Amino acid sequence: MAQLYIVPTPIGNLEDITLRALRVLREVDLILAEDTRKSGILLKHYEISQKMIPHHAFNEHKTLKSLIEKLKSGITIALISDAGTPCISDPGFLLVRECLNEHIPVECLPGPTAFVPALVNSGFSSDRFLFEGFLPHKKGRQTRLIELSKEKCTLIFYESPHRLVKTLEQFILYFGSERMASVSRELTKVYEENVKGTFGELIDLFKDKQVKGEIVIVVDGNRE
Repeated sequence: MAQLYIVPTPIGNLEDITLRALRVLREVDLILAEDTRKSGILLKHYEISQKMIPHHAFNEHKTLKSLIEKLKSGITIALISDAGTPCISDPGFLLVRECLNEHIPVECLPGPTAFVPALVNSGFSSDRFLFEGFLPHKKGRQTRLIELSKEKCTLIFYESPHRLVKTLEQFILYFGSERMASVSRELTKVYEENVKGTFGELIDLFKDKQVKGEIVIVVDGNRE
């Protein structure tokens, strides 16, 4: 029966994948991968040989129609991203929405996503939090930061390594120099790092450092 499976994959450590995810990846007819080279490492590790094709932000509009046709023909498809859960700051939303519009079953498996361990490791309140993901690089960035500066709940951002210090400097302007934050990188990997401090302290730590790995910034809410 035609079905789309959303399958989370490890954010670093290859052992962080569920038995169910492995079973689904072995049983589906086709795997859509954000980067087939990166996903190929995971599939090879677990001796999974299903056909895999690229599905990413640069081709998802073009391939949408053909994928829906494939699903309607009766095949099963698994969607995976480079790491973590698809659709969370990763491609997948368009395909899921179109499947639901066409009454094609969609099933999302539970699994890894980077912001959860970063939030827990930060020590900030996790009762209420706002996941912002990647901020706009230009248009709308300033407006969004002004809005977020008033939020009382914990804020969670994704950022690339080369933009980390610049983003922390911007946070000082909008959130204040004494606001506490946590930076997490290389989560679940050998060189995992979770550092907490004021924006100024974090900038001093990272400004002369060659930062690698995906970054999660967790910011304490507005206490005023």
